[in-house]
Amino acid sequence: MTPESVLTIMQQALQVIILLISVILLPALFIGLLVSMFQAATSINEQTLTFIPKLLITFLVLAFAGPWMLSLLTNYASQLFEDIPFLIG
Repeated sequence: MTPESVLTIMQQALQVIILLISVILLPALFIGLLVSMFQAATSINEQTLTFIPKLLITFLVLAFAGPWMLSLLTNYASQLFEDIPFLIG
């Protein structure tokens, strides 16, 4: 196993991780921004007000994108297992 192959595997793993995390975090970030703008416009300073919408959007994203995320992760893992004989030499 060469250092280049290790770096390639790590690069692909990081790309998959970043893609999976961004699918979950970006909608929650957007909803948090909208709720913060609403709070600033109405002068409501309740810190727990942003928690419930973020939680709901995270669950919705996981419900709708969960199968795609799981297939992406299993495809990466199966490709990694299939490449083991080529990586060994």
